[in-house]
Amino acid sequence: MITIRALLNRIRWDQAYGRGEFAIGYYDRLEGRIIVVSFAEVWFDPDDRFAMQVTTADGQVHSVPLHRVCRVNRNGALIWERQRRPV
Repeated sequence: MITIRALLNRIRWDQAYGRGEFAIGYYDRLEGRIIVVSFAEVWFDPDDRFAMQVTTADGQVHSVPLHRVCRVNRNGALIWERQRRPV
């Protein structure tokens, strides 16, 4: 399985692949649920390899660690999902 970092880099840098509509689902610990945002609302700090920055609807910027990304959709179809760890 491709890593989330490799997938996000492909979306960012592969022009043909990145033309789709992407949505990123990440687990928000404070809200206790998965939040889905458009890839257009995500940006990357070049000095931080372990997180992405997300701008919320109210204009706040949150740093989201990549290990919290749970799923990625392209054009409405699930293309990547984090495997759950055994309990």
